[in-house]
Amino acid sequence: MKAAVVQFPGSNCDRDLAVGFRLAGFDVEIVWHKDASLPDDVDIVGVPGGFSYGDYLRCGAIAAQSPIMRAVAEFAGRGGHVLGVCNGFQVLCETRLLPGVLMRNAGLKFVCRSEPLRVATADSPFTSGYAKGDAIAYPIAHHDGNYQIDEDGLALLRAEDRIAFTYRDNPNGSRADIAGVLSANRRVLGLMPHPERAVEASHGNEHGAAMFSALAGALVAA
Repeated sequence: MKAAVVQFPGSNCDRDLAVGFRLAGFDVEIVWHKDASLPDDVDIVGVPGGFSYGDYLRCGAIAAQSPIMRAVAEFAGRGGHVLGVCNGFQVLCETRLLPGVLMRNAGLKFVCRSEPLRVATADSPFTSGYAKGDAIAYPIAHHDGNYQIDEDGLALLRAEDRIAFTYRDNPNGSRADIAGVLSANRRVLGLMPHPERAVEASHGNEHGAAMFSALAGALVAA
């Protein structure tokens, strides 16, 4: 299995995401934002957290226009798996691989802590290692994690069971407590919390390890 982790100017969680994949058995290749194509035989692309291009325009907006994201969009269009974490979630929304938008936190403050979550669906390659309703915790670290979507979009997410995770104690004002959402084909996941920061005992918990293991199992079985 091979994972490609995208690196933008300002990415600071790319190595963390690579470690999460490697612990689950993936070979990992770091891909630079100016590359026009992905490596051969990639099974999944990871879009990491950080502050791509300094978030000077709008979080993820400049990164969404990079050559590598055009390749990622084509990969996703062919049914490829993509995981976007924190800034990566913002990039996926700006690329329109996922619906909705990430806005400034309701409290207008950066939030950094371990955050209690609820698994909203186990029906995806990313969440099949959990049971629906499981209480877990991943770290969060964001200033623009307030997920918003219009009424019709929210109704569609609910009808198609595409809300992956919700906050148990909403830290940022996200609509319907949403912490992560899936694409229509369930092969693209964006979430603000960091599963890659919860994969080893030294992290305080290993709740994130189940996501990477589930991905590995799903890809092997495919």
